[in-house]
Amino acid sequence: MTISEEDLQRFLDVATEAALAGGAVLQKYWGNLSSIQEKGRSGDLVTEADRASEVEVLAVIKRHFSDHAILAEESGQLGQLDSPLLWAIDPLDGTTNYAHQYPLCAVSIGLLVAGVPTVGVVYNPILGDLYRAAKGLGATHNRQPIQVSTTAKLADSLLVTGFAYDRRETIDNNYAEFCHLTHLTQGVRRGGSASIDLAHVASGCLDGYWERGLSPWDLAAGVVLIEEAGGQVSAYDGSPFDINSGRLIATNGALQQAIIQELGTVQPLPQYKPA
Repeated sequence: MTISEEDLQRFLDVATEAALAGGAVLQKYWGNLSSIQEKGRSGDLVTEADRASEVEVLAVIKRHFSDHAILAEESGQLGQLDSPLLWAIDPLDGTTNYAHQYPLCAVSIGLLVAGVPTVGVVYNPILGDLYRAAKGLGATHNRQPIQVSTTAKLADSLLVTGFAYDRRETIDNNYAEFCHLTHLTQGVRRGGSASIDLAHVASGCLDGYWERGLSPWDLAAGVVLIEEAGGQVSAYDGSPFDINSGRLIATNGALQQAIIQELGTVQPLPQYKPA
């Protein structure tokens, strides 16, 4: 499917409008939540802020593009998912952080064109950070161009990762990888918001990110930021990134092969069983 630069700019502007609308809702509910619930998995939270933000985001997208398909975290599938234009929306990425008033959280809005992440906006309304990108148009933070870092050695790097909601039930839980890469780098952070983690790699304050157990709405926007800022994304084995796989490695490019190699050597830890 051919998309013009004019179309891309329009998609980016609408995504920005929607993210700002959702972010205004999150600002309103910040510190004023009355309902925090689990969605079936321990630690997988949802609040009235998630739902209200999604209402505003969807209203903007539908007003401009009524024929586009949508995949949203709280509403699920809207329209035909095989549509060549699919919006992947997380109205509040980092709900646990948000519920605890830990300010790493965001509205994440990505547009897939024929399955490829093409437009992305990540907005943290608590800290006032707006990240935007579209294929061929570059990536920005608060309207200023950003680039990935130039760190070339794992020993000099600062990485970030996360742990899936099912980490208590599965041996495929990222604990061993976290320990292994912590020993090989200057540190590994756990941010609690995939879209923010990807934005921080894109802006160069972090050098790489890996995680599993993710959904398309966690990844769509951030992947565009990484690529447009000069970084690289792939599957764990270095093959092309698949947004439906739930896992990825995203780095400044210089560290991609090193992290792929190191992750390939790690054996999972036995499941942790509290006493």
